[in-house]
Amino acid sequence: MADTYVYAGTYTRKGSVGIYPFQFNSTDGSLEPVAEPVPASNPSFLAIHPTGKYLYAANEDDVGAVTAYEIGSGGGLTHLNEQPSHGAAPCHLMCDATGAFLIVANYTSGTVSVYPTGSDGRLGEATEKIQHSGSSILERQQGPYAHSVNIDAQNRFAYLADLGMDQVVIYEIEINRGKLRPAGYLDTAPGAGPRHFDFHPNGKNAYLINEIGCTMSALSYDPKFGSLEEINTLSTLPGEVEQGFSTADVHVHPNGKFVYGSNRGHNTIACYSIDEATGAIEFVARTDVEPVPRNFAIDPSGSFLLSAGSNSNKTTTFAIDRDTGALSPTGAVTDIPECVCLLFVPQ
Repeated sequence: MADTYVYAGTYTRKGSVGIYPFQFNSTDGSLEPVAEPVPASNPSFLAIHPTGKYLYAANEDDVGAVTAYEIGSGGGLTHLNEQPSHGAAPCHLMCDATGAFLIVANYTSGTVSVYPTGSDGRLGEATEKIQHSGSSILERQQGPYAHSVNIDAQNRFAYLADLGMDQVVIYEIEINRGKLRPAGYLDTAPGAGPRHFDFHPNGKNAYLINEIGCTMSALSYDPKFGSLEEINTLSTLPGEVEQGFSTADVHVHPNGKFVYGSNRGHNTIACYSIDEATGAIEFVARTDVEPVPRNFAIDPSGSFLLSAGSNSNKTTTFAIDRDTGALSPTGAVTDIPECVCLLFVPQ
């Protein structure tokens, strides 16, 4: 993977420029800058086009936007165009497998938007704008907060984790029209606050991390109907949820044996083993990381985990034991201001 890039999305509130391009060293897991940072306003989450040629950023502002970039031969980014996100604080986005559309979750407004992507990577005007409606039991859940979007391997269903509604809302994707059709939902425990979501490579399971309740949920997935069902849920913490504690990101290891979730405030990454037969999770270990781990990423080979400390401005690399799931610091540390997203892009 000598030609694998890593792009870092950041908040630009305390000195960060925007998007930072790096070369990933597959031998030691370190990062080396390959181009100048790209100026952008709060490009908090990034997504890659299936061709690997284009990158998209959610500009997490009160009046949100989505920006398209072309990836150059040396890893640098060229601005193509941008579109309004049709919502406040867009915080997550994902391309469908055909590369025809980009789906965006707007956090503060609880809205979802869909955009066509041209053959040149540019974004067209939105073909769909959906307003979530609902609430839950806590003061910060008095309205919808769409927090992430994930698409299944069949490219049939999109899953929107909504923190405010305590639901993962399921949509069937109408590729020919760029539309989303309601297809059901999964209710979480009241006050859980679902945040991020990841599919297992077996196509039978998915894993959901819940921000407010600080829990990880193992789910079964029905590819025919797109439905989800809870298998088991475990805490991400060793004790009670304290003030300032919340979870953030979740990723299944490429070998399917482990799933990891990050704890903010507690500043750890929790590892769980996955039962091959049932998909259920069992706690393995927690590893201390730099504060505050809003995001982390596992390299495509499954050898390294990179944890972004958004408050420390340091991204650290850990070696992954493929047999036990254990994380060991490699000593590789990269200075990235206010990093909140790490995206691997193999070339």
